[in-house]
Amino acid sequence: MTGGSSARLSRSNLLAYALPAFVVTLPTIPVYIHLPALYGVELGLGLATTGFILLISRVFDTVTDPIVGALCDRYAFRGNRRKPWIAVGAIIAGLGLFKILNPPTDIDAGYLLAWSLVLYSGWTMVAVPYTAWGAELSTSYDERTRITSWREGVGLLGIIGAGALNAATANLGWTAAESSGAIAWLAIVLGVVFVPFLLFGVRENPAGREAQAAAGLLNFRQGVGVLWANRPFVRLLSAWFLNGIANGIPAALFFIYLEHGLGAGARLVPLFILVYFAAAIVSIPLWQLCSRRIGKHRTWCWAMLGACAAFVTVPAIPEGQFAAFAAICLVTGMGLGADLVLPPAIQADVVDYHKLRSGRAQAGLQFALWGMSTKLALAAAVGLALPGVAAFGFDPAVPTEAGKRALTVIYALVPVVIKILAIAVIWRFPLTAKRQAAIRTRLDRRHSGSNKVEEAAP
Repeated sequence: MTGGSSARLSRSNLLAYALPAFVVTLPTIPVYIHLPALYGVELGLGLATTGFILLISRVFDTVTDPIVGALCDRYAFRGNRRKPWIAVGAIIAGLGLFKILNPPTDIDAGYLLAWSLVLYSGWTMVAVPYTAWGAELSTSYDERTRITSWREGVGLLGIIGAGALNAATANLGWTAAESSGAIAWLAIVLGVVFVPFLLFGVRENPAGREAQAAAGLLNFRQGVGVLWANRPFVRLLSAWFLNGIANGIPAALFFIYLEHGLGAGARLVPLFILVYFAAAIVSIPLWQLCSRRIGKHRTWCWAMLGACAAFVTVPAIPEGQFAAFAAICLVTGMGLGADLVLPPAIQADVVDYHKLRSGRAQAGLQFALWGMSTKLALAAAVGLALPGVAAFGFDPAVPTEAGKRALTVIYALVPVVIKILAIAVIWRFPLTAKRQAAIRTRLDRRHSGSNKVEEAAP
């Protein structure tokens, strides 16, 4: 397969590219959900100390995204800009994951901080070039949706797989720490298989004269400045950020709402989560089909509108109506499938537009800022949701009816308002399939012309 081709990728190529997404997402549940309790309670580090260290690690994780993105755009090793970072990052992340989820019984704050920084460094070194590489695998408008569909679908399977493994080990009487350690081992073993399958089974777009000229001599600050002048990039990133906040608010309040708003017991929580993520996976072919018919950005808008329609019904669900809420999870989970698949595919088209407009290929930096925006949106969502419900009178220790109503409104209706803003931003997005094809034609002509000049040069 030739990197950057407009031809349809074979299933073996798609599988080789998508499989590492399973490894990347598999440890997310233990790292993001179980880690505070493991270190703060079981290992006796204290919740305040653990929380402060994890905050430092998350800030570090956010800051390193654009740095890695800029570097993997600028420097190549034997013609490859993405593969070296993924290869080294996978080793670093594997070591950090093992250490962080299989700690000794006698640990201190320095242990958690050091290995958290190692883990997040490796994760970033894998994730940023990996997503940028996906944008470079094809120049086709629809094929890019197919590529992101495979990657994000396999990534969702990783999350479901971690949840299933947690449930299975819990039934066997394992502790949360033992279960998290097992997930770490599974991710490392699969990574040893899947990452080489990617590195040797998928060709990267060669970083020849075109890539070097595109990268230019811009420093990091200049590179971000050039991107910020790219209106489609800023527009898409703004919609993505708003939608990230809209998705993050119900995520932050999910367990609280289930207990105090819906009256659901702990045994039902995994069922709702399974419905949500399974719906996301099953819906991906539907969003692919719709994007071919009406375009990627319009399909994303309609998916967000569908999620809004589901969320506005939440305040009308009486306590104890679990089937009705499962239906809400089904619809919003389908919306999640569109959120994961379509915007990154649109971003790949923005990379082409930016290359044509500025003469610089900055896919790594663009997807790094994309990841940074995701993390900031989730942080903003938590910062709005938790203090918000407290400010409007909800107290989980003494929940009143007024407090529960405030919880429900912030959980369900505030995200609707924010999603509508995101829809307004992206509705008239200019990069349609027709315009993207015209951009690719001009880029191909430019590249063909530069190759002729190189061949004629003495």
